[in-house]
Amino acid sequence: MVSPSTHDTQTTPVADRVPWDDESYPFELDAMLCPEPLDRVQEISTLMGVFLAERAMWIAAMCRDAFAGAGGFGEAAPAVLLRSLRLELAAALRVTEYVAGDLLRRSVALCDHFPEVLTALSTSRITERHADLLIDALEEIEPEHSGRLLEEGLALAERQPVGTFRRALSALSNTLRAATLETRHTEAVAHRLTSIEAAADGMAWFHLYGPHVEVLAIQSRLTAMASSLRAGDDEETRTIDQLRADVACDLLIEGDTRLHPADARGVQATVSVTVPALSLLDEGRAGSAPATVEGIGPIPIARARELCGAAKGWMRVLTHPETGVALSVGRVQYRPPADMARFVKWRAGRCMAPGCHMPASRCQIDHNIAWEHGGSTSVDNLTALCQGHHTLKHHGAWKIRQLEGGVIEWTSPTGRMYLVEPQRRFPTFRDDGVTDDPHPPKVSDALIHAGADATSDPPPF
Repeated sequence: MVSPSTHDTQTTPVADRVPWDDESYPFELDAMLCPEPLDRVQEISTLMGVFLAERAMWIAAMCRDAFAGAGGFGEAAPAVLLRSLRLELAAALRVTEYVAGDLLRRSVALCDHFPEVLTALSTSRITERHADLLIDALEEIEPEHSGRLLEEGLALAERQPVGTFRRALSALSNTLRAATLETRHTEAVAHRLTSIEAAADGMAWFHLYGPHVEVLAIQSRLTAMASSLRAGDDEETRTIDQLRADVACDLLIEGDTRLHPADARGVQATVSVTVPALSLLDEGRAGSAPATVEGIGPIPIARARELCGAAKGWMRVLTHPETGVALSVGRVQYRPPADMARFVKWRAGRCMAPGCHMPASRCQIDHNIAWEHGGSTSVDNLTALCQGHHTLKHHGAWKIRQLEGGVIEWTSPTGRMYLVEPQRRFPTFRDDGVTDDPHPPKVSDALIHAGADATSDPPPF
């Protein structure tokens, strides 16, 4: 290793160029001083490949161990065990279940189906991204073509950068599968869908997955309409992208639907907007108690006023400090009253499983202690769970316990515990110390003086 003193006098030593100091950096700086920092980067990248391959082997081993003891789960064993493993991995790594499921799938594929790719990754002949692309292509292609795709694809991955490799791999796969294109397209069309992806600053992405020709036609029509708007108004300042987006919103929200079946006409979106009444009246309060849209989060108070004031198809919910919501019916009935169910979902905001973001409005109400085991129908024994996690809770060896304030404690099959906080807390009222006041405060006054115990919005009833 070359000492900094052997560098050219015009070259700044590595130790003087790195953004850390000797006390804050966890490694010995002397060990990092080499003629070319890129050499060190390549060494670290090689180690990362080794660690990624080892992680995949441990995850695959975890899967094999879990399925080896699946006898006690009955016919639902594969689905329940896979869901349980996915939740366990997601909670441990603090990632979404989607990411954890993808990690499980790729790890099993690397270790049990395509060990050649695992070897190439562990020896740093390919990167993690190369491996991911190759695994995806191998899992998608028909078995009769997988051998050739593996051999030729791995050779491409070892000599091409990721972007070039992606295109070359796609071309290779399409060539091998040319005879089945029509059949595959027909099958793929069955999976068409739309989805929403939240973005920052009150924005979101709207995704449409559909036939390429139709999607291209949609974009072409939007472009033509946007271009017409620009050409017809000399004072138009919007860009073509902004015009396309505005036209798409106009068409989808208030567009002509005469060609649709009668049942599909006039359908409008319904969105639950929760607005603290005081924030609606006093903009200064909106910073600490903002309006929220279910499944999205906070929105500008001006937008909330617009929705609450005039927009049709929106469900307006104004929160109020005083509420008559029922908190318990004990063992009198199994099904919670409507106001209790609304409160439980309002408090949760989303599915109360670790990392799940399913809106509570689409969740089921679960008795934490089962009704058949003596559980009561009360807000301190009820929570919102999506169907998948509700099933997992009952059949997947996970245990849950409700703590104060609606916090749910999950215990995994391996004994690890995870706490899930509800999005809102029910306000509590406490004595403010005034004992001789001949005019005791009303409940609404008590809420205002309750400080930290009443910072969340009360339920919308």
